[in-house]
Amino acid sequence: MRREGPVSARKGQGRRNVDVKCTRLGPCKTAIALRLSPLAGYQTPGFCAVLRPRLPAYAHLSRVPPPATGQLVSNVQWLSPALSQALPGPGLGGTKSHPRLTLTQGAILIFMGIVVLTMKASVIEMFLVLLVTGIHSNQEMMKKMKRPKFTVPQISCDVRAGKITNVEFIVKCPPGCQDPRYHVYGTDVYASYSSVCGAAVHSGVLDNSGGKILVQKVAGQSGYKGSYSNGVRSLSLPRWRESFVVSEGKPQKGITYPSSLTYSSSKSPAAKAGKCPRETARADQSPSVPGTAAQPVTVTQVPGTTAIETTHTILPKPSPSAGSTTSSLQPQPVGQRSKDLGEPALWKPESVLLDAGFVPKEELSTQSLEPASQGDPSCKVDLSFLIDGSSSIGKRRFRIQKQFLTDVAQTLGIGPAGPLMGIVQYGDNPATQFNLKTHMNSQDVKAAIEKISQRGGLSNAGRAISFVTKNFFSKVNGNRGGAPNVAVVMVDGWPTDKVEEASRLARESGINIFFITIEGASENEKQYMLEPNFANKAVCRTNGFYSLTVQNWFSLHKTVQPLVKRVCDTDRLACSKTCLNSADIGFVIDGSSSVGTSNFRTVLQFVANLSREFEISDTDTRIGAVQYTYEQRLEFGFDEYSTKSDVLNAIKRVGYWSGGTSTGAAINYALELLFKKSKPNKRKLMILITDGRSYDDIRIPAMLAHHKGVITYAIGVAWAAQDELDVIATHPARDHAFFVDEFDNLYKIVPKVIQNICTEFNSQPRN
Repeated sequence: MRREGPVSARKGQGRRNVDVKCTRLGPCKTAIALRLSPLAGYQTPGFCAVLRPRLPAYAHLSRVPPPATGQLVSNVQWLSPALSQALPGPGLGGTKSHPRLTLTQGAILIFMGIVVLTMKASVIEMFLVLLVTGIHSNQEMMKKMKRPKFTVPQISCDVRAGKITNVEFIVKCPPGCQDPRYHVYGTDVYASYSSVCGAAVHSGVLDNSGGKILVQKVAGQSGYKGSYSNGVRSLSLPRWRESFVVSEGKPQKGITYPSSLTYSSSKSPAAKAGKCPRETARADQSPSVPGTAAQPVTVTQVPGTTAIETTHTILPKPSPSAGSTTSSLQPQPVGQRSKDLGEPALWKPESVLLDAGFVPKEELSTQSLEPASQGDPSCKVDLSFLIDGSSSIGKRRFRIQKQFLTDVAQTLGIGPAGPLMGIVQYGDNPATQFNLKTHMNSQDVKAAIEKISQRGGLSNAGRAISFVTKNFFSKVNGNRGGAPNVAVVMVDGWPTDKVEEASRLARESGINIFFITIEGASENEKQYMLEPNFANKAVCRTNGFYSLTVQNWFSLHKTVQPLVKRVCDTDRLACSKTCLNSADIGFVIDGSSSVGTSNFRTVLQFVANLSREFEISDTDTRIGAVQYTYEQRLEFGFDEYSTKSDVLNAIKRVGYWSGGTSTGAAINYALELLFKKSKPNKRKLMILITDGRSYDDIRIPAMLAHHKGVITYAIGVAWAAQDELDVIATHPARDHAFFVDEFDNLYKIVPKVIQNICTEFNSQPRN
């Protein structure tokens, strides 16, 4: 039989009794000292019993010789299994099959003791032992039945409030939650997509050493304002369907807080950390609302979807290459924004469809659970980030760069009616990570950024700019035409190739290049730069608006707001205006008798070929036309047609007039009836086509056109006078006057005319 406690005995002084001390070495660590009859043995696990050796019921015991006075009795014989069964366990500490004594059983023993008062003293002593041990055991049981002390559950820094289904709870945060990777959205009132502990540090309730906090869920809001506080940068968020507030972790009277939290996904933070929670959270266990009875969580099945399981099943995490699934479940907004943030409105669990706003990392897909946002219409730009993935940047800085991109996407508010964003990573060679039409909201962009891995290699930014110019801003990749094109180049230190020529072509294509230089070259390092002053050679304008310099990578987050403000200032995106989308072009067409019907049709084809090269809309290039002989006629004005197809059809419908050749009068007519209605921010281009010498003076009308800022191109055919063409054309005439000997050769000069128009436009000072 198992021995659980030591026994010692000393012979009594002048008596046959001995002192017995029994100690239990279990959890209770109790000790009982008794003065009883001569030692006979020791009972079952836990406590001692002293029995007279002559009792017939305990024949299995062997006698113990009487010890000398003061001698320690060490040769104690232990009870056999038969004696263990003869003495039932309740009063002796108990076993699995014999529970401890109850109070009723103790009373019975007292009664039995009275009955056997006539029995010998040694028998009475035995019952007293049973009584004392039974009462002591009962006290131990009552202690264990007392209400357990409230324990504060612990969470990790990355746990979002939306993942916890409890409405009000106290938790303990670990140290180190000031790290920028634990995202926080809002100020004072936080979106449930925020890190609970990160929000506590941002609000000042905790410092970076951690501690206990009280969290209360409140209704969702239509806007969360970002701010920088207590070392934590919180981000803005257009809307979220659930919020929460944090305060000091002091329990309030009358409110019972949960000792373990209920999570909306099967993998709780405790499980991730290898901890064993004291209680297993039930999936159908509703969070308790303070002061109210617990209400069951109502889960609504959306038509066209499968029923949601009510038990927690651990799902395998999808591999990065696995295609993400699109959720058709659309959570409904919860309640209204509380008018008094001091007493937040309680979140109603029955109003939530799924998990109150939390999107587990392993379930992020190309479609967010948040109702689709259309984006900020005041910032409608097509934006490409060229990120540095070179080996010199290192893994840690590359993660900082990715976090910066996430913050920018969140601040912009991505949407089809607002900004769209794509990313190209460059090293030795560039590669598109995702284009403009891949993701249509900030959350999906964020998920895509998290999956980007570093390419390594050199920092060939010039090659990346050329790649973006040729491939990225195309219709097939989501370019919207009417939105300005913006490329933000991020470089660690300096590029390893030249950027000037590639950037010039990008500017001429209408791309607004911004440069963010992080940890630029020191004076000693500038000798290693392939192209000094590379940023000014690359950006759209050298006025400082397009260049941002960051001293070190850990200050990069401070650039988010300034960059977003500049990118969204579409009126200042000067490079959006190109030679092809920023002019009012007026064609002045000779319809005299010498042209003839057939050649006139050829002239109209030439006009159509030129028009086809421009981006035509009411905000881009606009086209107008005047036909002249002795008289003049406005065929159509700048504001009549706003699409390329409409303009081309209008050109086809122009009828041949026939008559004399008054070119001077035609120039004056065009200035008054056509260019007078030109927009102030448009370049004014007049393209005059004639086949002979004018019947009137052309010098004064030509000078007037130049004085009014109209750039004139003179196209002469057959019998046109070269000296008149040179007078009509803007200086220098060699770039603005063209001559062909036959009408059928007009098509040959179309590329040259377009080239000269663009060369002149791009020669404007960039400062």
